Amino acid sequence: MKRSIRDLVNIEGKKIFLRTDFNVPMDNVGRITDTTRIIAELPTIRFLVERGAKVIVCSHLGRPQGFDFRLSLWPIALILLKYFPGKVQFAHKVIGDKVKEQIDSVPNGSIILLENVRFYKEETENDPNFAKQLASLADIYVNDAFGVAHRKHASTYGVARLLPNAIGFLMENEINIITNAVKEPQKPFVAIFGGAKVKDKIKAITNILKSADVLLVGGAMAYSFLVAKGRTVGRSFVDIDSVKVASKILEEANKLGKKIILPDDHVAYMYGDVKEKTFITDSLNGDMVGGDIGPQTVKMFEEEISNAKQVIWNGPLGKYEDKKFQKGTFEIAKAIGNSNAYSIVGGGDSVSAVKQAHCMRMINHVSTGGGATLKLLEGGELPGIEVIQEKFV
Repeated sequence: MKRSIRDLVNIEGKKIFLRTDFNVPMDNVGRITDTTRIIAELPTIRFLVERGAKVIVCSHLGRPQGFDFRLSLWPIALILLKYFPGKVQFAHKVIGDKVKEQIDSVPNGSIILLENVRFYKEETENDPNFAKQLASLADIYVNDAFGVAHRKHASTYGVARLLPNAIGFLMENEINIITNAVKEPQKPFVAIFGGAKVKDKIKAITNILKSADVLLVGGAMAYSFLVAKGRTVGRSFVDIDSVKVASKILEEANKLGKKIILPDDHVAYMYGDVKEKTFITDSLNGDMVGGDIGPQTVKMFEEEISNAKQVIWNGPLGKYEDKKFQKGTFEIAKAIGNSNAYSIVGGGDSVSAVKQAHCMRMINHVSTGGGATLKLLEGGELPGIEVIQEKFV
């Protein structure tokens, strides 16, 4: 069991480097459009502030190539001020003497939000010298950035190796909920996978098959499974390597006596149709392109979900970026929200669908991480967690 901030003692006056994931969506003029990740971080920050620590908050935003004012974290400082009036300062740099002076000058119980750590290329390179400079700012390292726990970056891994460390409440919660759901699921357990390529999720699907009773497959990856079963898919997206992977998964499911349910009908369009006029079909032939699961498939999926005691969902079930092909994903989001099953949703598009379907509060656990969630579903180790010290018993 990893050491938690609950296990930290005598932290008054201590400088704590808190790695968060404030990679929030913003509009073209820099306004934050969704504060979910910021709100989720408040319990950890509040815990440290109330105990008199100096909280040095570090995060990334987007994938900048050097400094980019559109990806500055200063708007996040304004939101934090609403929750911690008079306690938040913004540092325009991440390292250097001026940052150290700013940290030293603030009273205990203060929050210093550093600028976007990815303005420095050394961050994603896990540069040891950069990690050393970050570590020099603090006495203790706390990782609460579950969304990037699968990244071996300077602020998620390098700094943790140089300082006494622990995980925050958000990270602890994510690990416990997802790990327990896979290892000790409530039965019947239904897993739903969508997205593009099977090979990107093969480890997660293979691992989930050990404990899940039913696997529902949608999105572009469903066409690879259909081809593997000898079905035609017209000109729908199919990755050849994924067909081979899908065949192996189907064989494994058959050996384990597990049920994999694939789409029976589709919302499709004709290849080359600029207007993409949609129609419903139970078979994809010729120039047909599948864009979403059809109404019959939605009903099949809904029935399995209604009988489940636990549901885990990762990945959209259609060409989700196009509004014409969002309905299937929305319907499944509502079905999960309305079910009596313990529900876990992870992955950016899946979470977005839950929000747009107005059933966010009806989901038991909405994960803040996509790639990290997938890694846990695989049963793998996350570098950002692995490097944290074990709790003293």
